[in-house]
Parts: sequence; C-alpha cells; structure tokens
Amino acid sequence: MDFALPWPTSHGEWLAWSSAVFTVLLGLLFFLAPSLAFRALRLQVKPEKAAAIAEGRGRMSGFYLGVGLCCILLAQPLIYMALGFSWLFTAFGRLLSMMSDGANTPFNWVSIGVELVLAALPLAFAFGFLP
Repeated sequence: MDFALPWPTSHGEWLAWSSAVFTVLLGLLFFLAPSLAFRALRLQVKPEKAAAIAEGRGRMSGFYLGVGLCCILLAQPLIYMALGFSWLFTAFGRLLSMMSDGANTPFNWVSIGVELVLAALPLAFAFGFLP
C-alpha cells in the first residue's frame, strides 16, 4: 500500500487545511518550547509547580498535534468537523471565562476572534458551505 499525502484540491479544503496547519504549528510550539508558548499566551508557571510545563508538552501539544495531523494526513470532512468543533468550544470556553471570571481583556477579544476563524474554516468546509 502506497502512502500519499492528500493535497487540498478545492478552495474550501485549502481554508480548512490552513486551520489544521496552524493547529499543528501551535502544537509544535507547545511540544518543543512550552515556556515560550505559555509566555505568548500570557500564562506563568510557578517555579514550585514545574510539572505544569508537562501540561503544555503533553495535554495541550498532544491534542493540537493529534487532531491537526489527522486532518492533514487523512483529509476527511468529519475529521475537519472535529477540528472545527474543538476550536468552537475553545472560543465558547473563553467567552464563558470573559463573562463569569472577569477576563474581559483586549487579549481575550483578539484570541476569541482567532479561535472563531479557526473554527469557521474547517466547519464551513465540512458542512459544504465552501466547495
């Protein structure tokens, strides 16, 4: 059995693929440089809780790399749908935090906008809005 990397063939698939590539790049950042990734997200690890770095390297990078690579390697609409819903729930969680935890900051507004775009691209392709 030959393995061939499925290359996007339509405009909608290119947009969904772009969301997956961004997700993989974010996963690689958490995997290879978790301290830098935490600083970029304005999170600080306490010196006495150094195991928190493992959360970035394990849980966060694992999810981003797993779902993003599955989208890129398999190019199936249902997997793109999983990626889109994952980003959508990320945005929803951030919105809940902004409303209930007092996290209404400009950084969170920009982040929620990026997350909604990253959700919309694969969902629009998976649901057939972008051919």
